[in-house]
Amino acid sequence: MYPCNIVSCILCMTCVLVAHAADTRQHESAFTKIRFQIEVEAVLAKAGCNMGACHGNLNGKGGFKLSLRGQSPEEDYQWLLKQHGSRRLDLITPTQSLILQKPTSGVSHQGGTRFRLDSLEYSILHRWLQAGAPGPSDDVPTLTNLVASPNDSVIRFPHDTVQLQVLAEFSDGSTADVTSLAVYEPSNLVAEVSNSGLVQRLKDGESTIGVRFLEKQLAVRVAFMPRTSRKRIKFPVANNYIDDLIFAKLAKLGIQPSELTSDSEFVRRAYLDSLGILPTAEEARSFVNDPTPDKRALLIESLLVRPEFSDRWALIWSDLLRNEEKVLDSHGVEVYHGWIRESFEQRKPLDQFVRELIIATGSTYDVPSANYWRANRAPDVRAETTARTFLGIRLQCAKCHNHPFDRWTQDDYYDWATVFSGIQYEDLEEKERSDRFDKNEFVGEQLVKLEFKQEFTNARTKQPASPRFLGTHGGELGVEQARLDSLATWMTSVENPWFVKSQVNRIWYHIMGRGLVEPVDDLRVTNPPVNPELLEALANDFIEAKFDVRTLVGKIMRSTTYQLSSTPNATNAEDQQNYSRAIVKRLDAEVLLDAQNQAIGVPAKFNGYELGIRAGQIPGVRKIKWRKETPSSGDLFLATFGKPDRLMACECERSNETTLNQVFFLVSDKGIGERMEQSESRVRQLAESDLPDAEVVELIYWSALSRAPNARELGFAMKYLANAEKGAEDQIPEPRRLLRNTSTEEVIDRTIRTEQRLENVQDLTWALLNAKEFVFRH
Repeated sequence: MYPCNIVSCILCMTCVLVAHAADTRQHESAFTKIRFQIEVEAVLAKAGCNMGACHGNLNGKGGFKLSLRGQSPEEDYQWLLKQHGSRRLDLITPTQSLILQKPTSGVSHQGGTRFRLDSLEYSILHRWLQAGAPGPSDDVPTLTNLVASPNDSVIRFPHDTVQLQVLAEFSDGSTADVTSLAVYEPSNLVAEVSNSGLVQRLKDGESTIGVRFLEKQLAVRVAFMPRTSRKRIKFPVANNYIDDLIFAKLAKLGIQPSELTSDSEFVRRAYLDSLGILPTAEEARSFVNDPTPDKRALLIESLLVRPEFSDRWALIWSDLLRNEEKVLDSHGVEVYHGWIRESFEQRKPLDQFVRELIIATGSTYDVPSANYWRANRAPDVRAETTARTFLGIRLQCAKCHNHPFDRWTQDDYYDWATVFSGIQYEDLEEKERSDRFDKNEFVGEQLVKLEFKQEFTNARTKQPASPRFLGTHGGELGVEQARLDSLATWMTSVENPWFVKSQVNRIWYHIMGRGLVEPVDDLRVTNPPVNPELLEALANDFIEAKFDVRTLVGKIMRSTTYQLSSTPNATNAEDQQNYSRAIVKRLDAEVLLDAQNQAIGVPAKFNGYELGIRAGQIPGVRKIKWRKETPSSGDLFLATFGKPDRLMACECERSNETTLNQVFFLVSDKGIGERMEQSESRVRQLAESDLPDAEVVELIYWSALSRAPNARELGFAMKYLANAEKGAEDQIPEPRRLLRNTSTEEVIDRTIRTEQRLENVQDLTWALLNAKEFVFRH
């Protein structure tokens, strides 16, 4: 008799071998053909071998290199077959090949175990080796499409998983289930995905799953929601199609939107979002007390025609168009900003605005829009900036290799970049640079001209690139002005799949606080909008409105969605992207400083500008360099609170994050105190007035927060101001307190009381300027 433990081991090994054989037969039946361009490259991608962090790195890893994400099967095959004496492939004993030994940890591998002996990946590579390791073939069909299902799922507790299925479609009409060979990349920590495409809940929320097979990519959306409440969701009245589409998704997710915001919150939000300023105390109080049923719609209409609307959008576009003094010089900045602002004041259609930028040539002083090309001085910079700003396409990755998350190849990048190769410059006046070591600084008038010399060189082929627009097959574009005219026409066409949606997304972002696509300038298949139907509807609406920004802004602001409160309820506390409540975010640097100045009643100072200009009206970044002149309190405030240097054409350069430095600045900035001390400040005028304390407190609240103080706030403030009387009384000497019989003493007494009251009114105002309710948009 054999010992029981030996019998057990034999039985166990038999089971393993049987299971392995079964797995192998299953894998063999799943993929009857093993082709290098398809199955083998898919395995290398699935195992992560050709990723940038591994052998897909520019220099490879461990002496072995692959093309990034399999973009060059021919090169991959040569590296596998011939590099280092073909030691990676053993066609006599396939199981001894390093391509099988390394990823299964049969021999030491710095990348660790990538797949098991009984895996599909192992089976495919083993069978390929058994067949003699055939290389790429022209007879192999190409991948034409990728389909995943379900592509939009809502999973409710107690269910925690959803199985994806991925089908590949090929040029010969065949299809294949590639679920087990596709690569899955969740966008956040809401879910994880197994190698077989099983999506598992980690926590409640929404996630986008990137699905990749060979060179094709797509995205599926999955929402894991808690158990549905038995309470029926009630939606507020929809004002337009925006609400219909937002509420439809919320209903699908089982999310109850927040209540409508109060009139005081609405008037403050509307002014800040559309004009970048606070309503005055009189404007806010008048609106809140107005009984007119449609007063919100009437207010929106009145705001859209105010000049501050143009100031606000001139600031937004000055950021995007890199309107800064170092490259454009201070005069160029001013004329450029003036042209941008005038364009919005004239209600110039946005497609015309962009067209004028693209075709602009001539003096950067006389033709302000030509500063677009002055700011972007090289073909590759122009290509990246133009694609990002006007099309919502981030191309930077494709400069060095095929884009890992989008459709763009390295050839696409250089063919697009060479479209801009004919733009040249001529200095019309010679002026000395303030920093002779800074080659990016230009001072004086320049001429932007078109002078075709040669096409931009493709870094991959080392040959001149062939000019063509993104996503097109090329064609005769001409040179010089004809090329820019063609570019402007193609780019702003209603048929362009990117232009309208990218601009609509940006407008939505600046009014709602978050883009339908985030980041706002990153539109791609693998980064889908949170509400595709809404983005499509807004784009169509923008086209019908003939690209009028004011019309679209008004449509958004009139929606019930825009007018929801920021206060969460039990169902939407975790929602950050479906607009079930207003988004809370810190005010932009310029908006926050202007709000401060409005509440105080005195403008801040900015070096190089006359006193009285608002922060939101400043054309550039800083007119006078700090090393030449001590920065003013206004300049320091803007730098501290995230005003961008405009070195990038990206919304991301502006920071709305809160920092400890900002906290210290708000509580200790001497500029705030100095403005409050001035005779024309609202704070001093209120302190020196004969108004009752209650009315003083109310005016401070209306000026800063656009609302009246509640009973608790009023009681506290009244008590604090009453202490001013007691404090002043304590400062009067005892004999004078008893006699008080001369006019001089009365003046002294009154002065002491006024100064003490001023301090307390200042304290109260300063406290409100530090309140979250003041600092944040809500």
